Amino acid sequence: MSANERPLILGVTGASGLIYAVRALKYLLEAEYAIELVASKATYQVWQAEQNVRMPPELERQERFWRDRAGVPQKGKLRCHSATDVGANIASGSFRTLGMVVMPCSMSTVGKLAAGLSSDLLERAADVQLKERRKLVLVPRETPLSLIHLRNLTTLAEAGANIVPAIPAWYHHPQSIEDLVDFVVARALDGFDLDCVPLRRWKEDG
Repeated sequence: MSANERPLILGVTGASGLIYAVRALKYLLEAEYAIELVASKATYQVWQAEQNVRMPPELERQERFWRDRAGVPQKGKLRCHSATDVGANIASGSFRTLGMVVMPCSMSTVGKLAAGLSSDLLERAADVQLKERRKLVLVPRETPLSLIHLRNLTTLAEAGANIVPAIPAWYHHPQSIEDLVDFVVARALDGFDLDCVPLRRWKEDG
């Protein structure tokens, strides 16, 4: 698919598990998809905590940062947005997209979306997908889940979101952490009918 097609919005929150976003970005860019990326403020802290690296605040440097982490220097189209820019294109329902995946998705974000609150661009973009009846896939990375978490996730599922917890399978015989991560990424992107992650699926030969 050409990068000139409708973009997919990738939201990255402050939940642990940035590797999910990085691996998703890798496969989407390699497949020449166009990506609109927005990371929450807490994402900066998680990069520092998980990888001991600093995500640059400047948007022009952020694109190179994400591409370097994904290992895809040129393919596809990537545009980064500031979480504070609530006037960005992805904040409007008139901006047509394939939908949005939030990966990883924090319980704070889940709670705000379930209550219809939009305090930053990421939350506004996700809210737009719901109101426009577009695809919204949430990949929560939390355990154990409290009753409040479960109720919020149920509310979002009832509103049309697809909930894909970061829970890998084992039937594809994973040999590395990346194999486990890629299973979750593939299942999340299945929600958009995007088959760009090499994955041995159930009952497939090989």
